[in-house]
Amino acid sequence: MNDHTDATDESDSDTGGNGLRLPGRADVTSAIGRLVWRRRNARDQRVAGEASARNAVKLEPGAEPGPPLADATTTEDHADTRFVPDPQAAAFFDVDNTLIQGASIILLARGLAKHKFFTAQDVASMAWSQVKFRVSGKENADDVAAGRDKALSFVKGHTVAELTALSEEVVDTSMLDRVWPGTRSLVQMHLDAGQQVWLVTATPVMLARVIASRLGLSGALGTVAEEEDGVYTGRLVGDILHGPGKAHAISNLAEAEGFDLSKCYAYSDSFNDMPMLTMVGNPVAINPDGRLRKYASENGWDIKDFRTVRKAAKKAVPGVLAVGGLAGARAAVKSSYGARTIGQIRRMF
Repeated sequence: MNDHTDATDESDSDTGGNGLRLPGRADVTSAIGRLVWRRRNARDQRVAGEASARNAVKLEPGAEPGPPLADATTTEDHADTRFVPDPQAAAFFDVDNTLIQGASIILLARGLAKHKFFTAQDVASMAWSQVKFRVSGKENADDVAAGRDKALSFVKGHTVAELTALSEEVVDTSMLDRVWPGTRSLVQMHLDAGQQVWLVTATPVMLARVIASRLGLSGALGTVAEEEDGVYTGRLVGDILHGPGKAHAISNLAEAEGFDLSKCYAYSDSFNDMPMLTMVGNPVAINPDGRLRKYASENGWDIKDFRTVRKAAKKAVPGVLAVGGLAGARAAVKSSYGARTIGQIRRMF
């Protein structure tokens, strides 16, 4: 009886006597760590957004003709969509899996590997991070940080002109044929209505500029890498343009260009772009991940899906795995995470 009473007293002391667990030292330390990380990340994203807006690439209308639509009938998919000429209205498009199939940074990495910037094994590592993200729908902070640091180490010491030329090669040979026809027709409808169309992407601004130029868009906002005298230093200005950073970039651009955000449109496939999507009057989910689809459905947002599960799996997952070669794929499968992921992929078919 006494043992039971003692145990109850001890339990009550740990829970404050009311069944609620009081926070311990580990809880407080963890909470402080998360708060510090969020504040630092928020600061870095603000700096990244402001830097992106300062380095915004604005292109002259019609500077380069866009590629023809892959399917001339895709405009029929948007029969109920109408855009009106308005200088205060603009459209902001994410790139990866919104405008093009797959990850632009992986395609750039393949080009860098081709020119001996790094090895196929390095590409496989980045590709595996993309596989995890696409299957789970969640980005891993460690993967993002590691990928950023590795990519920066590869471009350090190279000239802006050198990387720009390589970006042009990658876009022309590997990206233009991956543009979603449905998204391309939406872009063209905005342009035909006299509205500006901007890319807003975590991909390097040098690559985003080439994509925007080739498609005849108004401009591009992207991640800004620090440079000195035309040579990359291996550092970013702020951080990768991501989440809140995109919203900061758009806000600054809107002020400079005179856009009314309540009249603007934003397009993305990822829940991570909620800061960008929720700041405009017309958010649209394109090829959305699960969380974004759910939120968009619950809030009456327009949803456009230009893929099927089977087609998306064939395009995104096996293609990305192939980037690193069979050895990279085998190494991935051997891990416990890899085994679970491959199991999920197989169940898609």
